[in-house]
Amino acid sequence: MRTTAVEQERRYSDAVARLRAAGLRSTRQRLALAQLLFAGPDRHVTAEALHSEAAASNVRVSLATVYNALHQFTQAGLLREVAVGGHRSYYDTNLSGHHHFFFEESGSVADIPGDEVALRRLPEAPAGTRVRAVDVVVRLQRDKN
Repeated sequence: MRTTAVEQERRYSDAVARLRAAGLRSTRQRLALAQLLFAGPDRHVTAEALHSEAAASNVRVSLATVYNALHQFTQAGLLREVAVGGHRSYYDTNLSGHHHFFFEESGSVADIPGDEVALRRLPEAPAGTRVRAVDVVVRLQRDKN
């Protein structure tokens, strides 16, 4: 059965509202990706994983477009980028102040509540700059027993 434009608009109403509030145009591809990202509970996703989800949902989108959309969503304040190494970034739908565990064996990321990490002192920011945020990533590996 074919979905009408009105039914699609209802289905994507939260995604449309998020994109509009962030000042982003609601293109078909952005809407589909926003729906995948924000329809459920908060989570961490890589571009590759989101691309696979899109393909499984019959959303035709290139990996480059997924990367572009994730960067646009991050710049617009809809996502938070969590860099866990020089080559891997996760995109977090939870925008609250918190930190992350990174499980090295599985490559997964989990939240650490913001009040669970205490920093006693930060270095002074260089002239002309200010500290915008502090992101802590705690890397975990299994004990070798």
